[in-house]
Amino acid sequence: MRRRQKAWRKIRTYAAVLGLLGGVGLGVGAAGPNAVAAAGPPRPLGQVVPEPSSVQPGGAPYTLGRHAVIDASGPAAQVGQYLAGLLRPSTGYALPLTHDARPGAITLRVTHAPGLGDEGYRLDVRDSGVLIEADAPAGLFHGVQTLRQLLPANVEARTPQAGPWTVAGGTITDTPRYAYRGAMLDVARHFFTVAQVERYIDELSLYKINYLHLHLTDDQGWRIALDSWPKLATYGGSTEVGGGPGGYYTKAQYEQIVRYAASRFMTVVPEMDMPAHTNAALASYADLDCDGVAPPLYTGTNVGFSSLCVAKPVTYTFVADVLRELAALTPGPYLHIGGDEAHSTSAADYTTFMDKVQPIVTGLHKTVMAWNEITDAHPVKGAIAQYWGTTGTEASVIAAAKAGTRLVMSPANHAYMDMKYDKSTVLGLNWAGYIEVQDAYNWDPATFVKGAPASAVYGVEAPLWSETLTTSADIDYMAFPRLPAIAELGWSPAATHDWNSFSVRLAAQGPRWDAMGIGYYHSAQVPWPTSES
Repeated sequence: MRRRQKAWRKIRTYAAVLGLLGGVGLGVGAAGPNAVAAAGPPRPLGQVVPEPSSVQPGGAPYTLGRHAVIDASGPAAQVGQYLAGLLRPSTGYALPLTHDARPGAITLRVTHAPGLGDEGYRLDVRDSGVLIEADAPAGLFHGVQTLRQLLPANVEARTPQAGPWTVAGGTITDTPRYAYRGAMLDVARHFFTVAQVERYIDELSLYKINYLHLHLTDDQGWRIALDSWPKLATYGGSTEVGGGPGGYYTKAQYEQIVRYAASRFMTVVPEMDMPAHTNAALASYADLDCDGVAPPLYTGTNVGFSSLCVAKPVTYTFVADVLRELAALTPGPYLHIGGDEAHSTSAADYTTFMDKVQPIVTGLHKTVMAWNEITDAHPVKGAIAQYWGTTGTEASVIAAAKAGTRLVMSPANHAYMDMKYDKSTVLGLNWAGYIEVQDAYNWDPATFVKGAPASAVYGVEAPLWSETLTTSADIDYMAFPRLPAIAELGWSPAATHDWNSFSVRLAAQGPRWDAMGIGYYHSAQVPWPTSES
């Protein structure tokens, strides 16, 4: 706290001196020479998604001026560079990074303030400058996303725009509800390039998503090249749903995605789905099938027909090799081993398989993640079950949660972003029902699985399966505006969840998505503005 007060004292001192000199165009706020009186009021301080934990509006607004600087040094420097990269194209300002507070500056500080944790932040907006402080760089990054949303929507443009760039005065103190706030992208049914994945990462980061779950393998394609079993990618990755060319990531490309996600304080969770959803692997290596005959490559959308051969020792050699290479490429703590829709695997074989595979994961010093069917077997200590059911009444899930298995909540009838919005939606499926924006928002992760302790819920995730999706525009249309709804459930305190409030704040995101080039679904449930105010 002492460092925070010192930073503000320095800003006030500079501002007072400049006030005596009549100002020198450094953008010290609404009262400075760069302010535009006729600009109208800035957006309300709390009009962001996810809703902050605490908002205290008050005081004069801040206006970013042409000669402003970003004061960020040491552990804050990376986030400072990111912020400068966001603001320079639209404002046309130089926004150099400095190592001392100046009037009109945006100051980023890692201050070890109590109560903020690894991802929380405090944002103070005054006419003399903006101060974002956090215990760790991840918190600063999340604070930057809040500041970004408080600026006019055209700040997202990549070409110079008209200002002024004004933010309402006051203080936001914000910490996340859950440690895990994820989004899943299925790159197996249809392949998406590194650039497309990076684009999605950038979109997710705006809403404080901190885990990217990549569904890398399925019946229709294997999307990661591995040295130990090279045909998985070169043959198993050579097609996709509908018979397109497919594709795969080299190790270097996968590591590029991991690094890019890390630069947005996002952790990649790779998934190798098994023992079902494995036709691409079986087609590549016949020995993995019980009859030793490789099936043809598959380009349809049925599920549950494939299975690794549980009885063969080669199956576990295969699994160990794949997980070892994947773990070596993945600095994050989780390896997702799938486990869903194993309709061609007997219950006994399924349990045998999971009991053999989970120790392989833990032996690699990684934490097991799997779809909630793992609770039908024996989840190892520390395992995380990703819940995708629709009723919240599965006895095995409830029992496992009571016994210590953590849950990441992705109920398909609320969180699956590949479900159609309504019967007129061209893209997507509807087996879990139609999911409008209000359906995506109006549920509570803590109570959805009835009888499971709220403490078992580790977080939320919004999966996006790609049976019908082939382009970034398809991803955008299905994810927005539902992704921000799931993000708010994961970040904001449960007591703040209110559809009427959320719909207004969500509507304010529309012009921002327009400026970002995100083609979103214009839900009739949301009061979208006709123009930026």
